[in-house]
Amino acid sequence: MKTKVLMVCLGNICRSPLAEGILKSKVDTTLIEVDSAGTAGYHTGNPPDPRSIAVARKYKIDISRQRCRRFVREDFDRFDHIFVMDQSNYQDIMEIAEDSGHREKVKLLLEEIDTGPSEVPDPYYGGDSGFEYVFELIDQACNALVLRLQQR
Repeated sequence: MKTKVLMVCLGNICRSPLAEGILKSKVDTTLIEVDSAGTAGYHTGNPPDPRSIAVARKYKIDISRQRCRRFVREDFDRFDHIFVMDQSNYQDIMEIAEDSGHREKVKLLLEEIDTGPSEVPDPYYGGDSGFEYVFELIDQACNALVLRLQQR
């Protein structure tokens, strides 16, 4: 049976598409399914931010075919692990959670690593260097996550 992982940020155009693409590049996708969503529906149906696409492409990861979608309550039932990028996303998701089973699935992505910040900053209003920094943080967390998933 596949392990199913969902990456969540606010608009599903910057951080969570990168997290989806990075994790997919590191796992056997026949064993681990990865998707992403946003807590807000601002960009539903759109591709990721061009700056996210560019930084991913720099590392030979293609996220250009992803399409933004909003997190829905049914995602709790569909996914085994739900990783959020920041405390605001965490609170938004927890408000939708119906029980402890739902709540136990949700974690901040950077809890996977012991050093550095606890939240992946939103690079949307910044320059290209913010996207590079976010890529590096997510990449580190995904490396740790892959090790943990392989231990199961």
